[in-house]
Amino acid sequence: MSLQNLMSATALSLALALSLAQHAVAQTNQKDEDVIIATGQVLYTDQVNALKSPTPILDVPQSLSIITADDIALRGFNSIGQIVDYTPGINTSQGEGHRDAIVFRGVRSTADFFIDGVRDDVQYYRSLYNLEQVEVLRGPNALLFGRGGTGGVLNRVTKKGDLAENFTGYQASVDTFGAFGGQIDSNFVVSDTAAIRINAAYESLNNHRDFYDGDRIGFNPAARLELSSQTTLDLSYEYANHQRFIDRGIPTGADGTPVEAFENIVFGDEELNTNELEAHLFRAAVQHSFSDDLKANISAFYGDYDKFYGNFYASSYDAINTPDVVTLDGYEDQTDRQNLILSGNLIGDFDTGRFHHTVVTGAEYINTSSDQFRFNSFFDTTLDDNEIFRIERPLNLRNGTGVNAAGLATTNDFTADLNDDTRVGIDVFSAYIQDEIAVAEWLDVIIGARFDSFDINVFNAVANETRTRKDEEFSPRFGVVLKPQENISLYGSYSESFQPRSGEQFANINGDNDALDPNIFTNLEAGVKWDFANGLSFTGAVFEIEQDSPVISDADAQNFDIIKTTVNGFEAQLRGQLMETWFISAGYSYLDGAQAGGELRPRELPENTVSLWNNVQVSDAFGLGLGLTYQDESFINNGNTAALPAYTRVDAAAFYDVSDTLRLQVNIENLTDELYFPNAHATHQTTVGAPLNAKFTVSGRF
Repeated sequence: MSLQNLMSATALSLALALSLAQHAVAQTNQKDEDVIIATGQVLYTDQVNALKSPTPILDVPQSLSIITADDIALRGFNSIGQIVDYTPGINTSQGEGHRDAIVFRGVRSTADFFIDGVRDDVQYYRSLYNLEQVEVLRGPNALLFGRGGTGGVLNRVTKKGDLAENFTGYQASVDTFGAFGGQIDSNFVVSDTAAIRINAAYESLNNHRDFYDGDRIGFNPAARLELSSQTTLDLSYEYANHQRFIDRGIPTGADGTPVEAFENIVFGDEELNTNELEAHLFRAAVQHSFSDDLKANISAFYGDYDKFYGNFYASSYDAINTPDVVTLDGYEDQTDRQNLILSGNLIGDFDTGRFHHTVVTGAEYINTSSDQFRFNSFFDTTLDDNEIFRIERPLNLRNGTGVNAAGLATTNDFTADLNDDTRVGIDVFSAYIQDEIAVAEWLDVIIGARFDSFDINVFNAVANETRTRKDEEFSPRFGVVLKPQENISLYGSYSESFQPRSGEQFANINGDNDALDPNIFTNLEAGVKWDFANGLSFTGAVFEIEQDSPVISDADAQNFDIIKTTVNGFEAQLRGQLMETWFISAGYSYLDGAQAGGELRPRELPENTVSLWNNVQVSDAFGLGLGLTYQDESFINNGNTAALPAYTRVDAAAFYDVSDTLRLQVNIENLTDELYFPNAHATHQTTVGAPLNAKFTVSGRF
């Protein structure tokens, strides 16, 4: 890459600061001074931000939720999915048992994830041990995040070196399934201008399902260097090693709902259903202040991911004609990916006449190399990838060898049927500008646009062909924020995003994909944000997301038709202190949608979802928590022939501070022991929710 491109790659990290956060909604009511100190009302990339004019959450014209490290610890979260359960407007998908998968306002994604504002698109389960907070932004977000982000994005903000003090935080836990783990967070002040911080974690995995086990290791040393009073450098390396059993869930029956009689049966292979990930992540970020009115940020990221997963799963089940047997399919998949991302931006504050401007401008360069191949299962009895087995606990299949439903010995071979083998190279260059214009004290206007050049080259080894495609897209954003009072904002916004036809994992552009323009997503949103004087905040929004997908016309192959899918809805959040000793976080969303033609509802789109969490401080040392999540019925497939039943799950917590450096805590999930099915991947792959369980934790800091 040329020096010119490198310099123009001074983009997204602090533009992301408009979408990142620092200690959200942690508010302190200073009664003696009759003022409120609101830590986290602004979106930061980290705790020491070079930008002097960040955007208050109240002035961001879109819905967002922020989950702090304290939230994560208090509620006992150890997965992205648990965070999603308590976030309005989004819900989980199964992810085939080996990856985070979120449905953002009806749009499914396994790639709209970011670390410190940098793209993190590999499919895996992300850890929470080293996080300052998690931000979830809803609606298309192309201006700040580029391709994807079609229904929303999730960004993890990692802990950085702290120049203020030495400390060590610790946590150890065990649950009633037998899972256990520990975390440590140590900060060392080396000098007035340097600090090193080490976060590390180990988890031994277990749950309610047969054969489920695994281990997860995370190690993240980081350094902060204050190079001058105007310049800060953050460096970090993260090692991730994760192995777990893959569970694809259970089939649905004649009525299209999960067969409850199968709740304890694993439709897989005890030995071969496995996921293994090893990743090395390097991050560097420089923040520099030229003056009080001009700041800059440059970041570099390199990620090397080595991922393997193999599994069997229920591909077909006929509850009426053959209720005692199930068809299994399977495959093994390997992905080796390297991501190099250089980005940066300039942030300027200035006046033109009576208007004040906050302008963010920058660019981003991404180079991705991704090799992946997949082998289908191949049974010697059927000479294809499917075989029929009797339904029993366990299924008669282990290490690829078993007895089929006809009583015949059968053996699988994962080297006989190559499904695909692709070598992908991607170069992306992006440039953008956004201007926040303070027209008056009560009126802000946000105008911006982003240009993306997405160039992909795919070698298909199976077909022995190479295909290329280059997409150049322009993504606009426009917003208006009205401030009738300092603590109230009314906003409206329009934004666009796009998804290339190579898909979020860009495995290939075979068939017609190399001839089709990207899918375009447009978002209209209007909302209100209200910060009450006692530290309580309310947000509400109505929105519509429309997807336009070009396809080859059935009537004329030389022309294209546009297929439209629409999702609209409403969401609301209430968060903060109802009373001095009572904290509440509540969310509600209503989602409606129609696939092309308007007769069918998009999959995994529950009409109503509700989340509620209460935390009551009974005494200075003792506190209680009680919450629930509700999810309406939703369809598993786009044909609307299979569905996940509605459910309500009740959770609870209790904690006791033995001292300033020691806390004892218990988190109880599914207090009423309800049998429920939170998500699915396909018609006969529905996840069985965990029964009543508890996690016991010892934590502290010294």
